[in-house]
Amino acid sequence: MRRVDERHFFTERPEQRQASYRCPRCGRTNDYAVRWLRRTRRDKPPPGAGERDRALFAKVRDHLVRVDDDVTCRTCGKRFEIPSHRGLIFLEELEGLPKDVEEEE
Repeated sequence: MRRVDERHFFTERPEQRQASYRCPRCGRTNDYAVRWLRRTRRDKPPPGAGERDRALFAKVRDHLVRVDDDVTCRTCGKRFEIPSHRGLIFLEELEGLPKDVEEEE
């Protein structure tokens, strides 16, 4: 039986987010626009999905995948790697914890 590609579970949309990074060469901190790919889970599994694919579809979550691996310093003009090992962030992690605490009070 043919397996369904995981990308068929999501709707993909490009997105830019601001981030502040320190250049390792000149030491200056600047804000940069970093490109991400927002993957939002679809309402139902794709046609032709087997039992294993439906089980996998039930477990997938909305997330962001970082597209950019490096940025160019705005001060010295040298390219440097984004100093983060996280290339994937689940959307529920972006929802602020303080907001949830305020609602409970």
